[in-house]
Amino acid sequence: MKSYPLHIDGQDVEGDRWIYVVRSSAFLEDPKPAFDLKRSLELNRGAVPTDDVVARCALGGMDANDAAVRAARKASRAWGRTPQAVRSRIVVEFNRRLAARADELIEILIAEGHPRRLAQWEVSGMLCGTDEATIRWYESQLHQTFESQGRRIDLVRKPDGVVCVNPPQNAAGSNSTMGIFALLAGNTLVVKAPRSSPLSVMFVYRELLVPILQEHGAPPGTVNLICGPAAGILRDWVSNPLVDDILFFGDSPAGLKLGEECLRNGKKAVLELAGNDGFVVWRDADLDAAARALEESFYGSSQICMVPKYAVVHPAVAEEFLDLFVERVRKLRPGQPEDPEVLLSPVLKVDRFFDFKAEALGAGGRLLCGGERVGLDGLESPTGLFCEPTVIRLDGLERARGLSVVGEETFFPLLPVIVPDEDSDERLFEAVVDFLDGNAYGLRNSLWTRDEDLVDRFATEVGNGGQLKINDSHIGFSPILSTHGGNRQTGGPYGELNYAGLRTTHLQGIVRGTGDPRPLDPRVLTTTEKADD
Repeated sequence: MKSYPLHIDGQDVEGDRWIYVVRSSAFLEDPKPAFDLKRSLELNRGAVPTDDVVARCALGGMDANDAAVRAARKASRAWGRTPQAVRSRIVVEFNRRLAARADELIEILIAEGHPRRLAQWEVSGMLCGTDEATIRWYESQLHQTFESQGRRIDLVRKPDGVVCVNPPQNAAGSNSTMGIFALLAGNTLVVKAPRSSPLSVMFVYRELLVPILQEHGAPPGTVNLICGPAAGILRDWVSNPLVDDILFFGDSPAGLKLGEECLRNGKKAVLELAGNDGFVVWRDADLDAAARALEESFYGSSQICMVPKYAVVHPAVAEEFLDLFVERVRKLRPGQPEDPEVLLSPVLKVDRFFDFKAEALGAGGRLLCGGERVGLDGLESPTGLFCEPTVIRLDGLERARGLSVVGEETFFPLLPVIVPDEDSDERLFEAVVDFLDGNAYGLRNSLWTRDEDLVDRFATEVGNGGQLKINDSHIGFSPILSTHGGNRQTGGPYGELNYAGLRTTHLQGIVRGTGDPRPLDPRVLTTTEKADD
């Protein structure tokens, strides 16, 4: 059994008590004894850990949070002076050690309830986002040098200072690594592991990153790990003058409210909120490949912000595509997270699943598959923890737009497929672009087509979203391209493709003059040229 204390100011701290992590499959197999074991251990009632108890993590109070913030502030100046080359080497080394222990982290994520295929996808994103090519790109953005009229001009992104990271409980470990980019830029960190899923966060930081920092002589307090009362800690971060930025993951109403509070308190909120991604299949698409890509909608029972949440299919190929897609969806079944064929997770918002389904069917939608609550065995059950992967056909863009299942984020496996009314391709194209740009969220959009002219128009005209994927996995990762980020209700009014190592910095211009304070003669100004490094 792994055991993780808090980590504050370079020291391990026991905290007030322990949270025990019981393997998710034990809860799915028989929830009552698994819950009783966890509860007895946490109340210190003499229970003995079994093989299903995989770890314990320390839980602290507001005093631990206060100590962590103060430690991060104390370390911030020294860490900010650390040469960029050293900070970059630390992140590249983190990537190497993560690759070496990827299988171990995957098993931890599975223990926390992530289906194996989902866990593998998450770790692939962590590796892709911290690879050497991405770090070299960051370096090119953090410091640029130019020469003009004998003057040297440096454009430098300076760290904001103390960055506090609040990862989400549904994907805590993988999302928490966004804080590493803030570290790369010279910020110090306070990372709060969620009480419901602290293990993967503690593993990533305590076993992989913290030892590397120590080996490179990083000052104590560069990274601080806590776990405690979420609401109280967030309130403190917002009001605490020692905190500069908050990297927040959560739903849009809570995140946008937090952003307003941060603005009033003179600090920066970097928001990763809900998604409602669109997926477009044009008349000339590779329908089989598009159907395989749209199946990504059901990763984790759709309880991931960056999976497709609605599809728009050209009416000329709608019947053929839906036959292919529904055939694939019918094969998806619940199961234990260890099973490599399983995609589905227990559904947290079952009531909303049925509310959205009823509204869509009441508005003329057609249920193509799924629609029921089921148990681990896949059989219909009023108390089942899963929902069947469900596909509903909706006809007409305008008729679909006002439905909750289309206009809001669906955090359950209910996918609307919208078939526009017959029209010319030019009018359909304009309508689909307007539909995507009219989305209140802005995380990702996908297009499947063989028409390169259409691809170019689509890429030029679709403004909504942090990413646009074309003939590619909707949830796939690429070097240099950020894994996160969007606009509107996804990232707030300042949202965009989220490079956390840039978003947690501010741009400063530095001019080194010639020693002559007289203004330049405008008649002899020449074009600024970039200097050699």
